[in-house]
Amino acid sequence: MNLLSILLIAVGLAMDAFAVSITCGLTLNKLKIKHAFTIALSFGFFQGAMPIIGWLAGVGFRDFISNIDHWIAFGLLAAIGGKMIYESFKLESPVKNRELSWTFLLLLSVATSIDAFAVGLSFSFLKVEIITPSCIIGAVTFILSMIGVVIGKKVGHLSERKIEAFGGIILILIGINILLTHLYQNI
Repeated sequence: MNLLSILLIAVGLAMDAFAVSITCGLTLNKLKIKHAFTIALSFGFFQGAMPIIGWLAGVGFRDFISNIDHWIAFGLLAAIGGKMIYESFKLESPVKNRELSWTFLLLLSVATSIDAFAVGLSFSFLKVEIITPSCIIGAVTFILSMIGVVIGKKVGHLSERKIEAFGGIILILIGINILLTHLYQNI
């Protein structure tokens, strides 16, 4: 998998963390740079770790499904992307004056990184090495989350729905690209 595809996947996966980061910036009482760093680090860490966990889970199944792995990767990315687009239409207004707690941050980090687990599973089926993509995914998520918190605090309510939908569209397009590339190579 080329670097551009990995970067696009990273951006697509980071969109829900970015949208949630904007919401955190909107809702936290006293936002300081350490809050933005903590939120970004948590999102980036989980977003970078989940593909590794998914990849490890997929290694055991890889030999059994090597003939349909491209369909599985397409299906997972399309499902994740579709879910992100669907959820972009049902985002609720953030709760004002929320305090940053470790429990709250942990729940948000896990919730926004479950999609990265499925991407790691797809990478395993496609026999993509996982360390570099995971580091890129984590770094992109960290950067976008940091920016998101600052935007949320400075700009106010930005359209999280559009951001979430954009991330979903990116993942679906990458899934289509994986499928078409594999089908084209086998013609």
